[in-house]
Amino acid sequence: MPRLDGRTERDLRPVEITTGVNIYAEGSALIKVGNTHVICTASVEDRVPPFLRDTNQGWITSEYGMLPRATDQRTQREATRGKASGRTQEIQRLIGRSLRAVSDLAALGSRTIWIDCDVIQADGGTRTASITGAFVAMALAMTKMKTKNQIAGSPLRGMVAATSVGLVGGVASLDLSYAEDSQADVDMNVVRTDTGRYVELQGTGEKTPFSPQEMQVMLEQAAHGTNLLFDHQRKALRDVLPALLPRP
Repeated sequence: MPRLDGRTERDLRPVEITTGVNIYAEGSALIKVGNTHVICTASVEDRVPPFLRDTNQGWITSEYGMLPRATDQRTQREATRGKASGRTQEIQRLIGRSLRAVSDLAALGSRTIWIDCDVIQADGGTRTASITGAFVAMALAMTKMKTKNQIAGSPLRGMVAATSVGLVGGVASLDLSYAEDSQADVDMNVVRTDTGRYVELQGTGEKTPFSPQEMQVMLEQAAHGTNLLFDHQRKALRDVLPALLPRP
């Protein structure tokens, strides 16, 4: 059944990843997933949080935010309000967890990679687009660290991407737009590695509980979608990924 934008239930929205969009950051990428656009930067600091001092282990963490006019109505900057919302804090932690899941923190030494994800336009799936784009920015930063001889080997142990899936009108559909997410009976965010392992599953029966069979169909859709996203990441990183992530 055609969706609101004409896609089939197994189609991602058009995906575009552009690297090198920030001349100052060690790694940067602009990811577009349909009308959701996120700028992701990766910055390297020669220090770690207090709980990691004297461990010779690095850290990867994230900050996330939406520009005031990223949606159809202006929202106040969280910095002006003086506090990040619970949603923002949850997404920041999720991005950091996702990237740490495919990284060897010991290989970073006593350094922190800061990931900043700034949503410049939102149409659903901002957290999943942020994770997918953040991986590209992080891989570029790790490449620069190797080039500057800050690290000997590669801290990268795999790839990670994320997408949304849900039951809309009883049909499992991939990569929900905002309009679809608003109508969904069930919505789920799936963070998955390129080896098929899950970092996180966030599924909610918004209007009705869902069955194990329905969940399995949604996970199969999400696996298909993240496999397509891995292809987009590989294309964006085609000049650096083979050295960072050698395969047997």
